[in-house]
Amino acid sequence: MTGSIEWEMLALGERARAAATAMTGAAEAAKNAALAAAASALRARQDELLAANARDLEEASGRDFNSAFVDRLTLTPERIEAMAAGMAEIAALPDPVGSVAAEWDRPNGLRISRVRTPLGVIGIIYESRPNVTADAGALCLKSGNAAILRGGRESFHTSRPIVDCLRHGLGEAGLPEDAVQLVPTTDRAAVGAMLRMNRHIDIIVPRGGKGLIARVQEESRIPVIAHLDGNCHVYVDAAADLEMARRVTLNAKTRRPGICGAAETLLVDRQAHNSHLAPIVGDLLEAGVEIRGDTATQAIDKRIVAATEDDWDTEYLDWIMAVKLVDGVDGAINHIERHGSSHTDSIITEDAAVAEKFLGAVDSAIVLWNASTQFADGGEFGMGAEIGISTGKLHARGPVGLEQLTSFKYVVRGDGQIRP
Repeated sequence: MTGSIEWEMLALGERARAAATAMTGAAEAAKNAALAAAASALRARQDELLAANARDLEEASGRDFNSAFVDRLTLTPERIEAMAAGMAEIAALPDPVGSVAAEWDRPNGLRISRVRTPLGVIGIIYESRPNVTADAGALCLKSGNAAILRGGRESFHTSRPIVDCLRHGLGEAGLPEDAVQLVPTTDRAAVGAMLRMNRHIDIIVPRGGKGLIARVQEESRIPVIAHLDGNCHVYVDAAADLEMARRVTLNAKTRRPGICGAAETLLVDRQAHNSHLAPIVGDLLEAGVEIRGDTATQAIDKRIVAATEDDWDTEYLDWIMAVKLVDGVDGAINHIERHGSSHTDSIITEDAAVAEKFLGAVDSAIVLWNASTQFADGGEFGMGAEIGISTGKLHARGPVGLEQLTSFKYVVRGDGQIRP
């Protein structure tokens, strides 16, 4: 069986490589037409998508998944419309392929340009979020790449018709349908095969939990754009406006606790202990959040349980939040440096100097001032959508959108120059 999967994956890779070659020169109008047709297909096939999703949800119901996981897996008519609208937003964005990032002339008359080009074939391995299937396929299409998508088995039935819609759009626009392909099996051996396909795949993008990321980074023979866990922080400074701090913190945790931009730890300036801590924590408790606090935090409400050292390092993706008092902005920066995952961290303060110190010192892909960590999203950044949030420092960092799915080449124009 494993051998059969290996051959099947290699055949899929061959088709992707051929499609990538064709997509490199695809006209922007054709790519936009493909996205428009795919979006129309999503809307037209809404009932089919919901039925496939119901099958996935039924199969997941017998397993021990928390409410946040089920929320990520669930499709609704509104979420299908959001996927379709996301494709339209991506189509409306400027095509990065062929854009000139820089150009200059040399004294010898050579004219040099740095021009954006597609990466080629992108393998995307992700856990069970149907919208990632739509976003990843659409972003790869618009950026002139071919995509091999390997979603989690829990969303397998839902992902298939989504990919069918993307392939339909490609065909309608006269582009190769194999520019978007779904790995046709949930067998974990397919992941291992993908990670060895360095002749067929140019970049691997994993999106999921620590276990998935660790496996990909350990086994991959292909360069990886890593999306590590989102252990995101909100720091409430002594100079924070209380009502703003309450509103932002509550949103950062509870809007959608199961996404990577959800805040997992609240840090409060020790000087704001008497004024800010109790109201903010009270809001979270009333919203149904389990609070795991340090000794000072526990003292304000008997419902708060004691935090362990592991809590400061945990991405809950659930209705749980760790809370700790720190010694000002320096204490917050030190805590985030020790326990953070370089994803997204926010400061709430009216002191601009303190805010700038935090923004400059916290080495995360996204840092915010007086805004919710839930804005850690390519769509909210005007990118249309994203494949994930890269927490690495090479090639791409932060939301991975169209531009991050391209590389560049140097185009040199001369008129007969030779090097002496």
